[in-house]
Amino acid sequence: MPFVQIQILKGHSQARKDKIAERVVDAVAEVAELPRDAVWVVFEDVDAEDWYVGGRTVRAIKSGEKT
Repeated sequence: MPFVQIQILKGHSQARKDKIAERVVDAVAEVAELPRDAVWVVFEDVDAEDWYVGGRTVRAIKSGEKT
């Protein structure tokens, strides 16, 4: 069974996660020719201060902090 782990910044709504999971399940089930129930999706919420882009935290990027 396919297992999809999605790391996402903390703060996204449950409704948004539901929509993402629905689309991921549909795509994987279609391409892998599996029933939808065989596809697992797990979200891992990550704090903005623990997510780095180019050596800067997302929190710093969003707040406009300079390096």
